Amino acid sequence: MSRRLPSYAAGEIDVPFVVRGTEEVIDRDTFWEEHSHPTHELLWNRRGASSAAVGARVWTITPSVGLWIPAGTPHSGRTPAGTWHHSAHFSIRAVPAISDAPVAVEVTPLLRLLLDRLNEEGLAPDSRARTEALVLDLLVPAPVELLLRIPESPLLAPIVAAVREEPADTTTLAAWAARLGVSTRTITRAFREQTGLGFSQWLAAARVQHAITLLSGGEEIEEVAERVGYHSASAFGTVFRRVTGMSPGRFRSQ
Repeated sequence: MSRRLPSYAAGEIDVPFVVRGTEEVIDRDTFWEEHSHPTHELLWNRRGASSAAVGARVWTITPSVGLWIPAGTPHSGRTPAGTWHHSAHFSIRAVPAISDAPVAVEVTPLLRLLLDRLNEEGLAPDSRARTEALVLDLLVPAPVELLLRIPESPLLAPIVAAVREEPADTTTLAAWAARLGVSTRTITRAFREQTGLGFSQWLAAARVQHAITLLSGGEEIEEVAERVGYHSASAFGTVFRRVTGMSPGRFRSQ
């Protein structure tokens, strides 16, 4: 299913709140067409993993790692069925941006509780003001962000399409070079120029991004490892820790 939302410049609408939250359990796979808000937005999930794209950058959003999107920033998103999706909007008049560009935010249990409190009916104005102040104090960039940069080079397009369609694709760098009629060095250089990563590093990041969605959907670690191209849970765990800073098991327990 596709949803279309309007596009606004930062501050185009003067909203009558400091922080306002929304939540929805998504009942079918949903694509959010590119749009922008007059407010800053924080996205996170209580259950499941989703993604948001800004240009060629794709962030994975989970219950513990959210995404801050500054007001007026065009973005699109994908939310799988079953995701318990949350967002909070912040008035640009009352809340300074924590970053001028999209950035991951650690969604701690305390931050979740405070954001939930702001959605309670009948919250007294002074209690709301104190809760909002605590929320703003906790909004800081996360030490790790689940970010995948999508190279836009026509040369790399077949590789990107194959990996995103089938993360377990086993085509080697040498095989891709032969298929595309270039050297392995040319492919590696193109990946580094556009993503900051070599071919194997980018492949690992793409696989982990897909694995996060599967783990959030409740699949077992061994099954996820196989579905994203690893012959053992141990090998998968090593790559997952390198990309995310935590083990698959710890990620699932959050």
